[in-house]
Amino acid sequence: MSDESMSAKHTITTLAELEALYGEANPISLAKETVRLTPEYRRWIETAPFFAVATSGAGGIDCSPRGDEPGKLIRIFDDRTLAFADRRGNNRLDTLKNLVADPRIALLFLIPGINETLRINGRAVISTDPALIDSFEVAGKKPATAIRVSIEAVYFQCAKALVRSRLWDGQAHVERSAVPSAGEMTRGAKPDFDAESYDAARPARHKETLY
Repeated sequence: MSDESMSAKHTITTLAELEALYGEANPISLAKETVRLTPEYRRWIETAPFFAVATSGAGGIDCSPRGDEPGKLIRIFDDRTLAFADRRGNNRLDTLKNLVADPRIALLFLIPGINETLRINGRAVISTDPALIDSFEVAGKKPATAIRVSIEAVYFQCAKALVRSRLWDGQAHVERSAVPSAGEMTRGAKPDFDAESYDAARPARHKETLY
């Protein structure tokens, strides 16, 4: 039997096959999903300094990190609407390009030291509303746009993934020298890239371009 046929033999291709393998969903995992922010979910988001945002568009899918101090990261307008700034970055615009084509969006919030996570699914628009942009001003600098999210689903994820990964365990933290630097990873894709100069200038560059 070929590798291809063996692979096909062990590939799940239907919903029935998937449900037969895993069985019924935990009722609590369904009950904790809401279509709006509860007071508890709102407190979680207001405390979080970091989230990952996932989008999909003509160019494919994208998942990127977003972080800021609590209070600067998210604006909550009501229990069905929130917004976040598109802070200064590399101008690839992967998230924004996707949202122009497809408004669907997913957010995953993390809080340092807490093993549960919070997930939001919804639809988003890219806004240049001056009042919204002004609300995200930091040190005299404003984002070019903000993303306004209409919430469709909110639920928290249990702690298992972060417990298994020991993400917040200081004894499991990896020394920076154990993995490639930003410059080295860039050079891996572009062999003539000056990784050393790029890495040496990184602290000053981050300070100047943080917002």
